[in-house]
Amino acid sequence: MKDLSSRLTPFLASLPVYVPGRPIEDVAHEHGLDPASIIKLASNENPFGPSPKAIAAMEKAVRQLHLYPDGSASLLKKRLAHQLGLEPTNLILGNGSNEILEFVGHVILQPGVEIVVPEFCFAVYPIVSALFGARLVTVPAVDFGANIPAMLQAITPATAAVFLANPNNPTGTRSSGAAIQSLLDGVPRDVLIVMDEAYVEFLDDAVDLLPAIRAGAYPNLILCRTFSKIHGLAGLRLGYGIASPSLIATMEKVRQPFNINSIAQAGALAALEDFDHPTRTRDNNRLGIAYFQQAFASLSLPFVPSYANFILVKTGNGSAVFAALQKRGVITRPMGGYGLPDWLRISVGTPAENARCLNTLREILAEA
Repeated sequence: MKDLSSRLTPFLASLPVYVPGRPIEDVAHEHGLDPASIIKLASNENPFGPSPKAIAAMEKAVRQLHLYPDGSASLLKKRLAHQLGLEPTNLILGNGSNEILEFVGHVILQPGVEIVVPEFCFAVYPIVSALFGARLVTVPAVDFGANIPAMLQAITPATAAVFLANPNNPTGTRSSGAAIQSLLDGVPRDVLIVMDEAYVEFLDDAVDLLPAIRAGAYPNLILCRTFSKIHGLAGLRLGYGIASPSLIATMEKVRQPFNINSIAQAGALAALEDFDHPTRTRDNNRLGIAYFQQAFASLSLPFVPSYANFILVKTGNGSAVFAALQKRGVITRPMGGYGLPDWLRISVGTPAENARCLNTLREILAEA
């Protein structure tokens, strides 16, 4: 007798699954640890949490949860557009920037088309590609970073989109302004350029693509950003896309009603008013990256110089080192799923968290 499984969409059997960093509570239960004793440096989260202003605004919003949220998040769009020097029609909001990537899939991907991505790209790009039946074309990296000339050469008449994160997750590499410009100019106008800027706020001299959006110079360009990192609002799941009004209007057709909840809208609005919190986060991150890079160099551990809020380090048998760290209350991220089995990705925490992570790692490697 047949059951429901016989009617499930066949491609689901081979669809890749995103594996997030382990929650503190799960690790505490598994290893018999006090949750308060565990530090999580696995998911590139803001070690300072949300802005106090955002917390206050979200607490106030809780009292109105019997009402539906603003379905178009009009106040948030206006405030964000003003800060970016854009029009609200240039913006679409998503339940995390991952939903923006899914919108891209809905409007441009289908069986028979291709997307071009760099090696070591964010895991969600292949998932979106598979979800809509597109073929993934992966271009080998150079020094763990995107090889943009090779990506341009990989474009064919079947190419529907090119995905690039700058800085890149999980390697922390960045593409130069000249390389980005060559990508913008070299990609055919009927191919969408998806520029993932989830970590752009951590760059001291970021390539500013907003003027190109304002001028309408590249109608085939969309920027993806998030409130998860620099604003410390990862738990709210709030991201946004920046593009031409025509592309945004098309994507709005596939956006679900009320996809941005009231608490997220209130928290984000308040976060945009707090300029000190992102500055403090950037300053801490700059010191943290320097701390880890200097320490890894002194330990003769290969690492990839990072421009984001995490760092990739080669420890040898990343899964084993990850497990050993976890038993001692330090959660990091093994990179086997990205084809880097000897590497760990470590998020920048507070100075105390960074020191504890490094000291624990040093002890584990000495015992090996």
